[in-house]
Amino acid sequence: MTPDLSRRSFLLGAAAAAGTGRLDLPALLADSREESRRKYGGFAMGIQSYSLRGFPVEKAIEKIGELGLHWVELYDGHLEPTDDVAALGTMRERLGKLDLSISAHGVNRFGSDHGRNERLFRFAEAAGIPILSADFGPEAHGSLEKLVAQTGVRIAAHNHGPGHRWARVEDLLRQIRDLDPRIGACADLGHYIRAGEDPASAIRALKGRLHGVHLKDFSAPRGDAKGCVLGRGVMDLRAVFRALAEVGFPADGALSLEHEENPKDPMADLRACLEAASEAARAVAPADRR
Repeated sequence: MTPDLSRRSFLLGAAAAAGTGRLDLPALLADSREESRRKYGGFAMGIQSYSLRGFPVEKAIEKIGELGLHWVELYDGHLEPTDDVAALGTMRERLGKLDLSISAHGVNRFGSDHGRNERLFRFAEAAGIPILSADFGPEAHGSLEKLVAQTGVRIAAHNHGPGHRWARVEDLLRQIRDLDPRIGACADLGHYIRAGEDPASAIRALKGRLHGVHLKDFSAPRGDAKGCVLGRGVMDLRAVFRALAEVGFPADGALSLEHEENPKDPMADLRACLEAASEAARAVAPADRR
């Protein structure tokens, strides 16, 4: 058992003692989350569960716990949008056992069918999901504006690299700049690299609209580049974390490691990614955030 999971298991296993007054379990868990934030320079580091798509949801969640993380962005292979109350309760129970919160869900597609769009928002409300990463065209704008106003659930438009409608930052800003600010961006930094964009510059350009980030690196600024461990490709991780601080990336935003390589055995890569992210984030953070 890894040290991170061992410590978390101890805290969660102490629940029985908490009722006797010997332990303040909520305070201990809050301390654990604060410790995690400090490890990443004050940011709430999470993971996109697509990184663990080679595992069923139960095993994927267990492995996220092993990584010492408290936040997860779920993809539909691990949590399909549903109005099944029992299924959502089971997911909350699984996550709760490892003190995990859902930071976001996606990528979800929205169109002109307002009823279908609304069902996705109701799913997010029922599951306690604050952000839906999304792909949509102009035909969805009116519907999305109504729904973010009604529910408070934010939309984070996700870029998908060369050939996508939002391959470059300016393409996305042109579409969303006049919409409700709760309709913003999930900046997939790896796909921006593939499209020839500088990740730190993309973050700065999206200031005020940045609800989510996918930390992902590629070996070269080309559409056919191979994914790699953070910091071993094009990405300047320190510049990225410096930019996130400069734009005031929100404390309740979804900052998610996403690594698409080695889906059947990703843990060594994921640990290396998180180690690199921690080093970079702490290096540029103020002293009181590390």
